Amino acid sequence: MAEHFDVLIIGAGISGIDAGYHLNKFAPQKSYVILENRERIGGTWDLFRYPGIRSDSDMLTMGYGFKPWTHDSTISPGDKIRNYVTETASENGIDKHIRFRHGVKRASWDSTTARWTVEAAKRDANGREEPVTFTANFLFSCAGYYRYSEGYTPEFPGRENFKGQVIHPQHWPESLDYAGKRVVVIGSGATAVTLIPNMAKTAGHVTMLQRSPTYYVSRPEKDATANFLRKIMPARWAFMIPRWRNIVLQRFFFNRARTQPAKIKEMLLKGVTDLLPAGYDVKTHFTPSYNPWDQRLCLVPDADLFEAIKQDHVDVVTDHIDTFTETGIKLKSGKELKADIIVTATGLHVQMLGGTQLTVDGAPVEVGKTFAYKGMMFSNVPNLAFVFGYTNASWTLRADLVCEWVTRVLNKMDEKGAQIVTPRPADPNMQADPMLDFSSGYVQRAIAATPKQGPTAPWRQNQNYFTDLKEMRKAPIEDGTLQFTKAGAAAKPALARAAE
Repeated sequence: MAEHFDVLIIGAGISGIDAGYHLNKFAPQKSYVILENRERIGGTWDLFRYPGIRSDSDMLTMGYGFKPWTHDSTISPGDKIRNYVTETASENGIDKHIRFRHGVKRASWDSTTARWTVEAAKRDANGREEPVTFTANFLFSCAGYYRYSEGYTPEFPGRENFKGQVIHPQHWPESLDYAGKRVVVIGSGATAVTLIPNMAKTAGHVTMLQRSPTYYVSRPEKDATANFLRKIMPARWAFMIPRWRNIVLQRFFFNRARTQPAKIKEMLLKGVTDLLPAGYDVKTHFTPSYNPWDQRLCLVPDADLFEAIKQDHVDVVTDHIDTFTETGIKLKSGKELKADIIVTATGLHVQMLGGTQLTVDGAPVEVGKTFAYKGMMFSNVPNLAFVFGYTNASWTLRADLVCEWVTRVLNKMDEKGAQIVTPRPADPNMQADPMLDFSSGYVQRAIAATPKQGPTAPWRQNQNYFTDLKEMRKAPIEDGTLQFTKAGAAAKPALARAAE
């Protein structure tokens, strides 16, 4: 017989533990379980093991709003982040709700019973799987936004000819020895700029090979204000003051990038120029063709990438790959890069709901054809929410708000005596735009698989924390878009109603 819970959470990373905390605090009457495919808490911060893995946002804003970040490094190593998430789960009794080695495969909604039936694969320590089934009134996906099983690697001509090792950062071999070796890292995003200065400490030489440049901003690894305040006041205040400073400054900077892109571009390029050797070709290697925040900016702690370039441990090549060779990579320009190891820091596969297949009253749900209600529910899909963080700020800022909002919805359902809540578009033919307004490759590759957004709220995600504070924490739950109904045999299937 299937175990039943009021809420079933997918994933025990930052968002899943966030969800458990908010259920404990704001909806303690609800039973819940967290199904985690991996063997440990942490999600991203347990999966990635490449050299120097760290946060790409400051931990004052990427930390939970309810648990102060107290480490002295605010651009933090990955193991400290995982420990922080694990500690949060333990302190709040959330870890007792987690079922590890449970990979969710399918979830089927039945309007007559107002329940999800969730099929998962349970693995033992030897990797053997057995099917297990759960039922739940509400499904909450906290599985992140990318496929854990495989990173994205383009088809490189001649790859089979290369005699060295080809590594993707998502699957870093613990035994990899790159001391004294020639390394080429393909890519210039957040992963590449973390890897490169760390590998350069022991590698013979590291080359960053990019097709086009990325915007970088350097910040101190340690926040002097936060570390000083921690000495003179309670941890909560010492955390919240610099946290709000960072939130406000980040929003101000983003707004300026939208209203005065040329000035922000000039400022960013000057910042990079000042950190590089005199006469460095900044135009070729560090001047993107797009405006700031059309793609995510990359954070460089303590200018470590630029220091490695200054010391001639790292060079940057901007070119296109023609083919892999036995000894390296031949470029379109005719130049050949010699390499013992090639690291493909080429991105990830965006994946919604951890790859869970959805059906509603027997009809398959094509997520890419739905609209995202407030960026956290799918149109015409009942009793399901998901966490998707900001593209222009820390993920956890939005995760906190989504988790709180879900508990408000659950409590409103109890108040109304409703078993079903479904976001219904007033105009099913409204303008459909991609949910993520970003030109990054990983976003563009995923447009068909991610929900759409409409022209106005609540069907348009605003990417604004201050607006979300009002809309998700303070605004009434009943906004004319959410439909609250009761379970029962007379209920029409949700997707059938949407088609009428």
